[in-house]
Amino acid sequence: MREITPAEVADRPLVDVREQQEWDAGHAVDAIHIPMSEVVARLSEVPDGAAVICRSGARSAQVVAYLEQQGLDAVNVAGGTLSWAQAGRPMVGTVA
Repeated sequence: MREITPAEVADRPLVDVREQQEWDAGHAVDAIHIPMSEVVARLSEVPDGAAVICRSGARSAQVVAYLEQQGLDAVNVAGGTLSWAQAGRPMVGTVA
């Protein structure tokens, strides 16, 4: 599984796999919200080449492994939304 830093996301589509209440509290601007529990059912909505993010990087790593098994190109955002916010990347709301 490949990991990238928030700064390396660049033009990749960003998929946030956190649960609804986490998303509502704060998320990356322009992220696509597909909770981890819905990834299998909504696989067709996951863009190839996606950068996958969660709070700290653990859940998104599991999702990336699954996406790769399905033949999609996906990378994990190291450190999750915590690192994203710390790096000063654009956010809607805040991450606690």
